[in-house]
Amino acid sequence: MTKRLIAIALVFGATALAWMILGGSIFSRTHETGGRLKDGVSGLWGGAQIQTAPTATLAGKETRRIESEDKKGNRKFKLVESEFQSALPLEASKIKIGFDLAHRQKGLLWYATYKVQYAGLYRFVNDSGKAGDLTITFPFPDKQAVYDDFVFRAHSKEWKTAPAPSAGFVNGVLSLAPGEAVQVEVSYRSQGLDSWRYQFGSGVGEVKNFQLNMDTNFRDIDFPADGLAPGVKEKTDTGWRLSWDYKHLVSGANIGMVMPQKLQPGPLAGEIAYFAPVSLLFFIVVMLVIGVMKQIDIHPMHFAFISAAFFAFHLLLAYLADQLEFIWAFGLSAAVSVFLVVSYLRLIFGNRFAFGYAGLAQVVYLVLFSYAFFFKGLTGLTITVGAILTLFVLMQVTVKVNWKQVFAQRSASAS
Repeated sequence: MTKRLIAIALVFGATALAWMILGGSIFSRTHETGGRLKDGVSGLWGGAQIQTAPTATLAGKETRRIESEDKKGNRKFKLVESEFQSALPLEASKIKIGFDLAHRQKGLLWYATYKVQYAGLYRFVNDSGKAGDLTITFPFPDKQAVYDDFVFRAHSKEWKTAPAPSAGFVNGVLSLAPGEAVQVEVSYRSQGLDSWRYQFGSGVGEVKNFQLNMDTNFRDIDFPADGLAPGVKEKTDTGWRLSWDYKHLVSGANIGMVMPQKLQPGPLAGEIAYFAPVSLLFFIVVMLVIGVMKQIDIHPMHFAFISAAFFAFHLLLAYLADQLEFIWAFGLSAAVSVFLVVSYLRLIFGNRFAFGYAGLAQVVYLVLFSYAFFFKGLTGLTITVGAILTLFVLMQVTVKVNWKQVFAQRSASAS
């Protein structure tokens, strides 16, 4: 019996080593191609977008009266013309954003690509008390992205200098009298990757009369760690309608949306491969106990072929993951592995053992334990519960087994 257990342990160890090599290979393939493929996706689709609020700078010339005295005490007056430049605050912002998320798979990874439709209405007021030329600058969220149906216009005002895109932003110049207000409309359609953010400015700043409405076509929403949560969340037919509304805000935070990520085929297949020895260990223990209870002699060579069939599941999954939807690759690989084991054991021990015991155990410990990795955050708990239930069942069904006699009989038969 001892020699047989050592032989089974050697089979288990060799298979576990093969799984470690396979898991490392999967992660290596994922990391080696991941960066290159992401650069390709970013080049075609655009990167993460960070939209910053527009700024306004008033510039012009002013005449100042300078008073002085000569040596005799006579006062003199002189008019001096000088240039001035001052930033005007953003008095109001009304923004609408719509996201259309469509994941794309490249190699062993999914990328969260999205289309965004942006429309903003901004209001500036000349509170400087001076007339001058107002330069309004609107920065693009990503210098490499494409902007379709781009609109940048001032309401009820004519551009003194027409807006022209340059170095990642667009400028427009118009004349503004003291106390005069201007509304600027900006809209475009673009596309990006992974996340989208709106920044009020650099550092801690003051925000007045701000309203942002965001529509998504996905329900699994998430916000940046340093972002502001929406004040209103409303479910729609396809996703969410989110609203941020501030009358007077002082903050260094921003508003954003982190796109939901799909289960990544490469890392997921690698994690399942690394966990595989645990699945095989449970299966071997259960089969040995069933062999004792049913007086079925399972040879180490049987376990060698069964272990190879278990390994076939992960090997096939590793190379189907980038060819099929992962759930289909998982199902096909599992079916092949179960078929190999059941069809093999059926010829040796009959249908009842193959289907009723071995097949069921493989489905539980190989397929269902591996499927637990689909549930992020619950994988460990699921496997722990399965392990405890297995322990309970084995303890209950073997309570009357005379293990001393079992090992003595196996040793006698072996000699």
